[in-house]
Amino acid sequence: MAVGDRNDPFRGYNYRVEIDGLSVAGFSEASGLTLDTEPVEYREGNELRMTVRKLSGLRKFSNITLKRGYTDNMELFDWYKQNLNGSVERRNGAIVLMTEDRDDALRWNFEQGWICKYTGPTMTATSNDVSIESVEICVEWIELE
Repeated sequence: MAVGDRNDPFRGYNYRVEIDGLSVAGFSEASGLTLDTEPVEYREGNELRMTVRKLSGLRKFSNITLKRGYTDNMELFDWYKQNLNGSVERRNGAIVLMTEDRDDALRWNFEQGWICKYTGPTMTATSNDVSIESVEICVEWIELE
């Protein structure tokens, strides 16, 4: 029996994050690539069917959450600190899923992102876990390339 070419799925651990103007690119977790379109219900009074039509409404994009081991690199916090000082700096970026050979496979580009939430590490005296910092980036657009 002949076997065709195998098309294995990509591994979730093989990715990188790109953000304009930041050298920080290593994250232990990247999530929130959610695209949502709200349905708009509409019905005219003279329609024979007693149901509503569903039209395409506004598009929404979830916040992207990035987590990484806490180091002395302050670039993420400095970016967030600009918001605290009243000056929101928007940046574009991407989350890139790679093949086993580290070639780009899929790319989710985001636009007009800014950090809307910063979470510092949790300290526990009885744990061996790495200290993790987390940021949520609000985005206005996500596109799969």
